Amino acid sequence: MNTVLLDKFPCEIEVAVLLEKLHIKKGSDYSDEVERMAAEAQMLARPKIVYKEAAIEVKGDNFVVIDKIKLTSRVLKETMEEALKAYPFVVTCGTELEVWSNQYKDYFASFCADTIKEMVLRSAIKMLEEQLDKEFGLGHAVNMNPGSLAEWPITEQIHVFNLLGDVEALIGVRLTDSYLMLPIKSVSGIRFPKEGTYENCQLCPREKCPSRKAPYGS
Repeated sequence: MNTVLLDKFPCEIEVAVLLEKLHIKKGSDYSDEVERMAAEAQMLARPKIVYKEAAIEVKGDNFVVIDKIKLTSRVLKETMEEALKAYPFVVTCGTELEVWSNQYKDYFASFCADTIKEMVLRSAIKMLEEQLDKEFGLGHAVNMNPGSLAEWPITEQIHVFNLLGDVEALIGVRLTDSYLMLPIKSVSGIRFPKEGTYENCQLCPREKCPSRKAPYGS
């Protein structure tokens, strides 16, 4: 299947949720500035998604081969044991919000802009999951992301990008020499059907992660 681009879908920045995340009460000294920033971001936000359906061709002891590209991870291979198809993806808040956020230099405004970009990214990830589950009838499915676990290091992101083609040309996301993504508020990974309640978080000891979906070791 060819790589699919999604860049025109609803993205609402809910001010009440934003204020709650920032621990700011509506009507307080800071709320007007936060609401103004949210309105600016809402006008500019254009999150983007690329994904594809890919065949899982080989499974070794500590690797899988997907569309002729080898991904090395024992945990990935074990978690995908029953899957026949995989859905590599990259999701980003968008270069538009990245450029917008760079104007804010003081700590408070910069933190607000960062939180807004994170909210936009999470909304786009939800959109991706709903799209994949609807389009391919995955039923219960999970995501795995290179760099989120020691057992699947961040260097493996290059292989997810290679599965999708020219990601930078498609949605403006590029990898640095240290395999970080720019814009920073971007996520790469693979979604695949899996029965049960597995989440990456079960293997990640980071206690205060804002994206945690399950307790460590569960």
